[in-house]
Amino acid sequence: MDYENKSGKVIDVDIEREMRESYLAYSMSVIVSRALPDVRDGLKPVHRRILYTMYENNLSPDRAYRKCADTVGTVLGRYHPHGDASVYDALVRLAQDFSLRYPLVDGHGNFGSIDGDPPAAYRYTEARMSKMCTVMLDDIEKETVDYMPNYDDRLKEPVVLPSRFPNLLCNGSQGIAVGMATNVPPHNLREVIGAVDCLLDNPNAGLDELMQHIQGPDFPTGGIIMGRSGIRSAYGTGRGKIIVRAKTEIVEHKNGHFAIIVTELPYMVNKARLIESIADLVKEKKIEGITALRDESDRDGMRIVIELRRDAIPQFVLNQLFSFSQMQETFGAIMLCLVNNVPRELTLKEMLENYISFQEEVIRRRTDFDLKKARERAHILEGLKIALDFIDRVIEILRSSKTIPEGKERLMNELNIDDIQASAIVAMRLGQLTGLEREKIEEELTGIRAKIEEYLLILSDEGEVKRIIRAELDEIGKKYGDERRTAIETVDGEVDVEDLIPREDCVFTLTRFGYMKRQPVDLYRTQNRGGRGVSGMTQKEEDFTEEMFVGSSHEYVCLFTNLGKMYRIKGYEIPSCSRASKGTNVVNVLPLEPEEKVTAMIRVPQDAEHEYLCMVTKQGVIKRCEMSEFERVNRTGKLAIDLDEGDELSWVRLTSGNDDLLVATAQGMAVCFPEEKVRCMGRAARGVKAIELAEGDEVVGLVRIDPDGYILTVTEQGKGYLCEHTDYPRHNRGGKGTLNYRVNEESGRVIAVLSVRMEDELMAVADDGVMIRVPVRGIRVCKRPASGVWVMRPTAGAKVSTIALAELSEAAEDAGEESGPEDGDTD
Repeated sequence: MDYENKSGKVIDVDIEREMRESYLAYSMSVIVSRALPDVRDGLKPVHRRILYTMYENNLSPDRAYRKCADTVGTVLGRYHPHGDASVYDALVRLAQDFSLRYPLVDGHGNFGSIDGDPPAAYRYTEARMSKMCTVMLDDIEKETVDYMPNYDDRLKEPVVLPSRFPNLLCNGSQGIAVGMATNVPPHNLREVIGAVDCLLDNPNAGLDELMQHIQGPDFPTGGIIMGRSGIRSAYGTGRGKIIVRAKTEIVEHKNGHFAIIVTELPYMVNKARLIESIADLVKEKKIEGITALRDESDRDGMRIVIELRRDAIPQFVLNQLFSFSQMQETFGAIMLCLVNNVPRELTLKEMLENYISFQEEVIRRRTDFDLKKARERAHILEGLKIALDFIDRVIEILRSSKTIPEGKERLMNELNIDDIQASAIVAMRLGQLTGLEREKIEEELTGIRAKIEEYLLILSDEGEVKRIIRAELDEIGKKYGDERRTAIETVDGEVDVEDLIPREDCVFTLTRFGYMKRQPVDLYRTQNRGGRGVSGMTQKEEDFTEEMFVGSSHEYVCLFTNLGKMYRIKGYEIPSCSRASKGTNVVNVLPLEPEEKVTAMIRVPQDAEHEYLCMVTKQGVIKRCEMSEFERVNRTGKLAIDLDEGDELSWVRLTSGNDDLLVATAQGMAVCFPEEKVRCMGRAARGVKAIELAEGDEVVGLVRIDPDGYILTVTEQGKGYLCEHTDYPRHNRGGKGTLNYRVNEESGRVIAVLSVRMEDELMAVADDGVMIRVPVRGIRVCKRPASGVWVMRPTAGAKVSTIALAELSEAAEDAGEESGPEDGDTD
């Protein structure tokens, strides 16, 4: 049936075509005018209009705040004829320091919170531009950007803001369009500027070079990014999955209970909802071991306290929280933005290149504007200078002219000047006829001519444009830059990560109560034997160091527990601490069982040719197995030895298969036998007898004999001696062995034996935390058994608990300060 409209015409429309065209128009409107940011300034239209309206209203950081209702109403009336809620929501987000890395609006009042609290109504809140916002709008008055008509053609609005810093990367952007979405993560201003400088210096720089400056996203709420593979994918392809965890710490209370402290959350996670969801998980028994949950956040920062049961394993509970709650989130990076009004997924380099290209255009347009103004001013000054040269004639012409136009016409004809210069001469004040004013005009003219030459140089030299961009960005970085908030941690299997971690020799220590740490080897200064040492660490009462060795931060560290399990991690995964720090409890690093503790640590050199692991228990059981049995060890560890009841694994060494082994006991006995006397066994095997122990005796050391070295024996009172390994006769395993040290009250029991060389250095640690480092060459070589010399004199009531070896440093050869007495040495 046909219907007539008011004009009497009937219009037939194909509904399929109409729907297609209308939906396409709607989609393009959403993409271009609503949801996606521009690659040049990183802003969507609504944000751009808010900031430009504040600029027009002169709401600079040094002016008073103004009601948000006024700003919202002005934006609606001038540029954005949509709902007021959308404008106010966008303004609020620009002011939230937990949403934007560098807020562009300085808000006054309730602008919401990380708990999800809504902002107050716009009639209550006030706002003005932040200092970073002024950088976004710098030079906009110098025709640096294009303008377009507003929605009703009354006004002009900027197509893009000058954005003198890379806002898209620094603040990121989120938006859902039709058929596409963007999710650009925020970054650190200093790092982004460093990458821009790198690209200015070397336009052919690759991703690896850029990532030397930009480590990864830097979220305003902090958190920890797990691994760099997602970051590299996002930077290299435009898409990547970045895993972000809450920043947590496991603390131990005096009563033995543990607690998990959360101080930072993943980006865009609602704290109140997170706490509620954790409480629900505990009620549903999806997570067990949590006894209390408190939010202790205040104006100084975030603090969520999760109390645990005494028998709960903190690392297990924490892993469950990461698995089931928003304490671990995946940030799906989509580097989508508008390039010449076309949506494109860009790599990191392409984003930086587009920004640099835009800034080059801004600099040229600004320079063109300044050049035009300088030439106009120079033209006027040249006219004024001509007038001053013929001032008497100028006065005569003006006095004899009946009208101003007539006077201007006569001046133009006689002085050969144009209308602009003549107008400036007519407008001259009498005070400008003095000699001093004449000098000022000449000085100003000279200065403007110099500026004109500078502007022409900039416009003719692309290198000068890049130099200006670099200088201005570096100044912005110094003024507004800050330190990175989001940490980046390594993840197993990411080989490329290791290249970013410095290789250094470290001292790895493990205490009896399970505190481990690594620290640079140069923290310990060399002393002569017998010295008192320096304070090594702050320890809990009755705690002392049990294991210590020197190794590379990139070598594997194998940890063996009293229950016979083995774990393997990289050296850099052990937390780095200061010399005075007690370290990190091993439960923060490994998922140990309640009664499990680490009793042995060994390093696996990257160029190691050793093929076997030899393990000895305190009750004298020895086991040998191939290293290949432990090539793949996940975070949960592997069984290394089947233990007898009451026994525990204490000593582990790497061997080649043809070594001689020495097993020593606390009461001074030792047995030396070829490694081949112990057959290879599977991982789950028990082992065989290494030495027959007397009542009350226990094994204190397992040594792999070095043919070019010596055997060092040290007692708990600090006495020790060197002995050639040939002094120990080779026997079969399982015997009582030979006498190694005459234990008495003065010397105390044997605490360790080591295989050493003269070029080595000895590190000795007492159970009160005092450390000393002495050259091995200062210890006397004796025949077995001997009382030896003072290796370390522990303070009254203290005992030597651990010895370890490090390579001799050059400083050790000349070291002699703070040396201790050498009296009392005996053979």
